[in-house]
Amino acid sequence: MGRKGRDWGPSVRYRKYAVLVSVLLISLLFLSLGTRGGGTGKPGELLAFFITPLQAALSKIQSSAFGAWSAYLDWKNARRENQALREELERLRIQSLQVEDTQRENLRLRRLLALRDRLPLSTLAGEVIAKEWGGWVRSVTVNRGRSDGIGRLTPAIVPEGLLGRVVEVRARAAVIQLLNDPSSAVAVMVQRTRTAGVAEGEPGGAVRLKFMARDGGGAQVGDLIVTSGLGGVFPKGLPVGRVIAVEDKGSALFHYARLHPVADFARVEEVLLLTGQTGADLLPHFSLELLEPGA
Repeated sequence: MGRKGRDWGPSVRYRKYAVLVSVLLISLLFLSLGTRGGGTGKPGELLAFFITPLQAALSKIQSSAFGAWSAYLDWKNARRENQALREELERLRIQSLQVEDTQRENLRLRRLLALRDRLPLSTLAGEVIAKEWGGWVRSVTVNRGRSDGIGRLTPAIVPEGLLGRVVEVRARAAVIQLLNDPSSAVAVMVQRTRTAGVAEGEPGGAVRLKFMARDGGGAQVGDLIVTSGLGGVFPKGLPVGRVIAVEDKGSALFHYARLHPVADFARVEEVLLLTGQTGADLLPHFSLELLEPGA
């Protein structure tokens, strides 16, 4: 039964072609009879009376068959062209995305190299190869390690400012603890008032400033927070973030402020590792337009 089912398809297809050929042959036969005439007498007229409608019907069938076949070929060609156009459009879209990604990467690298050339200390560029997520990015791994002379507590920066510090060193990689890690604490100061404080990571992934209240000093919304250089880990003057809210604790000894970090932890892809130290203030070497709110 299965074999008959397989043989039925080709036989039906051949039968259709045979019918079409038969129709064409019959049409040609009647046309031939019509052109020869059938005589000029009544037998010829009688033959023409019967043949003419049949010839007209066969001619319509023939025209319809060729028209349907031509429409089918046009449909197949249009479908093939549409498929080719869709593939070409997808290829161009991917190519456009690759070009845009390359342009963004070139812009990031130019900014990083420009900062490296401005800084008065030794640096080493690194590429982020992994990120640790815990609801937010808390650390990143770069492709620089012990073989490149990187040690623990090496500061890591981006063109906007401070990113964090190295907390684990491997042969060819290093793990950088970001400022928003709850165990991170950096000695900082308010750039406007020189009020000292500490930038701390919070469990929710934010960064806050803990500072001692002073008359006429303290911090205000919009103030730039920079590293103070105390402790000997981070050079002085590295931008850390801007104050976006101040918590009024009244007469409490310490006040707190929420910070918007200058570094975008979720999107960082390249870093500079500060392999040399300097006692100079580094803030003048950063582009001021990058430190503006919303930049």
